[in-house]
Amino acid sequence: MINEKTIEKWLLDEDMLREMKFDENADFHFIIEFPKDNIIDIVKPKQKDCIVFACATQVSQEHINLMVSADLKTKKDFILELNFGLNNFLVDYELQIHDEMLQQFIITDQIFEDGLTKDNFIKTIKRVFKSKLHCIWLIEKKFNNPSFSPIK
Repeated sequence: MINEKTIEKWLLDEDMLREMKFDENADFHFIIEFPKDNIIDIVKPKQKDCIVFACATQVSQEHINLMVSADLKTKKDFILELNFGLNNFLVDYELQIHDEMLQQFIITDQIFEDGLTKDNFIKTIKRVFKSKLHCIWLIEKKFNNPSFSPIK
């Protein structure tokens, strides 16, 4: 049995909990911030023995502007490279693409009840975030943003 109070305690212990959200399709739904200014949803769907981690990201106008000016081959190579990269993170994802340009991406992962430990829980949050970061960095790298540096 996945215990909501245990999950809430872990999130509070790590100072990640931003809010609890009502969701009629879930036993509980937490909005967390990890790291600062990055939002991830953590949901325990009703009638399921798992927790789902989800991070939806709208591609910024700055990044869309970089993609618009690229040639078709560069755009297609980017989507292929993005798919390969995300597969390496062992997460589930959905890419919303329009005119060969990434518009939005949703990264999800889940932990089933029998694998739920605090260690696995925190590692899953980090994996989802790093998958998102991979997408953003790859846009910057592939479309040659002159001000891009992954080290800040």
